[in-house]
Amino acid sequence: MRDRDSKLRRRVAWEAARLMYFREETEYYRAKLKAARRVYGPDVRPGDLPSNREIREQIESVARAFEGEKRVQKLGEMRLEALRMMRLLREFRPRLVGSTLTGHVRRGSDIDIHVFSDSVEAVRLTLEQAGLPHEVIRKRVVKHGEERTYTHIHVSGQFEFELTVYPTELVNYRFKSSITGKPMERASIEELEKLLAREHPQLMVEVGSTNPQEMVVDRFRIYESLLLPLEKVKEDPRYHPEGDVLYHSLQVFDCAREESPYDEEFLLAALLHDVGKAIDPKDHVKAGLEALEGFITERTAWLIEHHMEAQGILDGTIGARARRRLEASEDFDTLILLAKCDRAGRRVGVKVPDLEEVFDYIRSLECDFQ
Repeated sequence: MRDRDSKLRRRVAWEAARLMYFREETEYYRAKLKAARRVYGPDVRPGDLPSNREIREQIESVARAFEGEKRVQKLGEMRLEALRMMRLLREFRPRLVGSTLTGHVRRGSDIDIHVFSDSVEAVRLTLEQAGLPHEVIRKRVVKHGEERTYTHIHVSGQFEFELTVYPTELVNYRFKSSITGKPMERASIEELEKLLAREHPQLMVEVGSTNPQEMVVDRFRIYESLLLPLEKVKEDPRYHPEGDVLYHSLQVFDCAREESPYDEEFLLAALLHDVGKAIDPKDHVKAGLEALEGFITERTAWLIEHHMEAQGILDGTIGARARRRLEASEDFDTLILLAKCDRAGRRVGVKVPDLEEVFDYIRSLECDFQ
């Protein structure tokens, strides 16, 4: 009897896998319930239903049976396209998830990527500038009596993409897989590059020769997407009576412009030094530098990296060894000037330029010195 039940359970898993592979059903529960009724009849017990993991394994078998070696080739191509998309969306700290990462692709599978931004519009603008057709879809889901709204961006192309937009505060949150119930597998850009090199070495030439023109992103849109969420970040009024972090950042920029109006790298450090506070308040310097990687110079990055230590120099609380290390840099005086501007940018009610005015000013510096 036990052997018979095991065979019937495998039949249910196979039938459910077939239903999902051919897109007759898209959800695991509906697929296995329909399959169980076909195998057992109308009286289906919960114990008769295979797990999602069992069905996924059978989907693999169905895919191999119908696609053969083409499936391996398709998986590599999907991973390559995922890498290109993730490079385009780098500032939103993308993570590849789902079947393209695990390798459980089937006919009609899309590429699932999580992106992290407090502005859906910023993600959409990046796609628009790259000429990628897309559609924003908001889906309401009720689970355990709690209603949640998920924002998806569907992108059309050689393969279909589903980008799920989460708040930046969830970038380090480990989502659970609906299939295994365990923390979801996910991969960063660097991790996906290693996966391609290991499992699809024949595609590495294509990875290395990705057309840089396809990846051109307006850096000012990156800055904007990182700065706008700061308007919602409030700090301890004992130290920052001025209000939100965006207002503070604009004050610091204005002060820096008065002190050194033609030093673009210094001005950008003043403007962007706190962008990480909307990503990871516990380590805003590291978070900000990761988000800005590739969009600022080494000098600007150095100034941002050490701006908190510079406050310690002004307070006299930093150690002698750390001070000597900073003093060894030719940009030490600029760092101290940044710290002074940082402190000056804590006034209540002063007028500050808006972001477009700030960006126009920095763009004018580009034109003056080209």
